[in-house]
Amino acid sequence: MLLYDSGVSGNCYKVRLLFAHLGIGYERREVDVVDRSNRAQLLGAINPALRIPTLILDDGRALAESGAILFYFADGTEYLPDDRFERAQVLQWLFFEQYSHEPYIAVARFWRHAGIEVPDSDREAKRRGGLAALQAMEGHLTGREFLLGERYTIADIALFAYTHVAPEGGFELEPYPAIRTWLGRVAAQPGHVPITA
Repeated sequence: MLLYDSGVSGNCYKVRLLFAHLGIGYERREVDVVDRSNRAQLLGAINPALRIPTLILDDGRALAESGAILFYFADGTEYLPDDRFERAQVLQWLFFEQYSHEPYIAVARFWRHAGIEVPDSDREAKRRGGLAALQAMEGHLTGREFLLGERYTIADIALFAYTHVAPEGGFELEPYPAIRTWLGRVAAQPGHVPITA
């Protein structure tokens, strides 16, 4: 398999982290997340959205979007429950991550990494959205080991990716003890690899 990847992208890291847990081998092709000038040539025939991660399966089919890739590879493993309601809960957290978490925390981090100057009003809007996401997670994780209670799933993988690097976007995690404890639990899982791996 071939993964169109970026070492700094949390969305790509989610896929790499699940693959590490599952012991899945693959090739990586680094894609620049700032300079998108060659994206149409590189990904246009396989992913109309031109986003990474994009994965080419061994049979040549392409699969994109981190949540879809996680769901596909977690199916039939311990990382995705068999129970219908619990599977829906996993999806709930994947959707939360992409709609209420990533657009704020990941974007603020990207702006800093790329040195992109934005108006203060835009930065403040990202800050407010990111804090709301962290508060929602803190409330939910209080008294729970993982997002689905006692079970580590791809929901945890998806939210770990950008939460653990939230300080790089200006979001301090000191006020969130349940999140910090959860981050430690995720990092202690067998087969865990850091985002830099």
